[in-house]
Amino acid sequence: MSLAPNEQFKKFLEDSKNVLLLLTQNPTADAVGSAWALYFFLEKKGIAPSIAFSNHLSSKFNFLPRPERILEEVSGARDFVLSFDISRNKIIRIRQEEKDDKFNIYLTPEHGSVDPRDFSFIPAKFKYDLIIVIGSSDLEKLGSIYSENTDLFFEVPIVNIDHKSDNDRFGQINLVDVTASSCSEILAGSLKDIDAGLINETIATALLTGIIGATDSFQKKNTTPKSLAVSAELMEKSADQQEIIRWLYKTHPLHILKLWGRTMAKLKSENDSQIIWSELTVEDFVQSRSKAEDLPLILEKLQENYSDGRIFIILHKDTPKNTVALIRTTETETAKKIYLSLGGEMKRGYLEVQIENEDMAAVGKAIVEKISNLRTTK
Repeated sequence: MSLAPNEQFKKFLEDSKNVLLLLTQNPTADAVGSAWALYFFLEKKGIAPSIAFSNHLSSKFNFLPRPERILEEVSGARDFVLSFDISRNKIIRIRQEEKDDKFNIYLTPEHGSVDPRDFSFIPAKFKYDLIIVIGSSDLEKLGSIYSENTDLFFEVPIVNIDHKSDNDRFGQINLVDVTASSCSEILAGSLKDIDAGLINETIATALLTGIIGATDSFQKKNTTPKSLAVSAELMEKSADQQEIIRWLYKTHPLHILKLWGRTMAKLKSENDSQIIWSELTVEDFVQSRSKAEDLPLILEKLQENYSDGRIFIILHKDTPKNTVALIRTTETETAKKIYLSLGGEMKRGYLEVQIENEDMAAVGKAIVEKISNLRTTK
């Protein structure tokens, strides 16, 4: 008789020492809440977790205790072993040095010289025992973490946690429930089954953050009696609903809201909505009583509100003959290509490019076309 998914999940955890939690690029409140909760739960069980995702994490999650091991790329996940057959000739001394951009290893054999046939180069096992993917309908949505580490996903067991109907069920264990409001709701039930006593205020708060984010504070149609009941249980564990709502839906100053409205009114998209951009005039700043210094926040809000977007651009004029483009992307390799192609100045989370051209629309069209071409070239 086969075990239920939650029982399988529990058994996988019991056999694991190092667990990798993976999120999609630009993770949602649901993904963050689920991952943070699971991270601290695993720590309490004596398991070493790490969280990895590409690119952006919104500042609105700063109220949650931050996990220590958050990675932007999965590096050092696997060792490579230089192996020597010493059955005929032992190695009695070894030293190493870095010289001329090379790492040299010197071996001294007990007799004569080392026979090259006694040498082999083999990959060791990955250091992770288990991968848990949260809120991703397929592995490709993990971005560069998947594309640059495909071997990892073939060799390490995967637990797939999701509530979307288009999920590919790519895991050895699929905790996929399309009737659930969120991954956080699914995970709340799983953690309760595994060890309810470990769910403390920190874990409960993270899970409730995910549910509130996924249901838009219980306003969306995906809010069910079960999601409300789970939320009530989490609040009994001291999760502060009002504090979560204050952070997730904190009100911005009026001038920011006005500038956001003007940005949205002029929004354009390209490449199946993967490139999102807007052009703002001097009048937009005057009417909203805002400044160019407010644009990085608007750029961040664009990224938060368009989960399918990969490139986000805001153009404005700082002089009559000069156009400025602020560019933000979730794609690490594309970001490098854009910088090498357009130049500009890398700032906190975005690239600022100044172009001498008074025709802002023409500049915008040229930049979007160039970025589209950069994304399709290898």
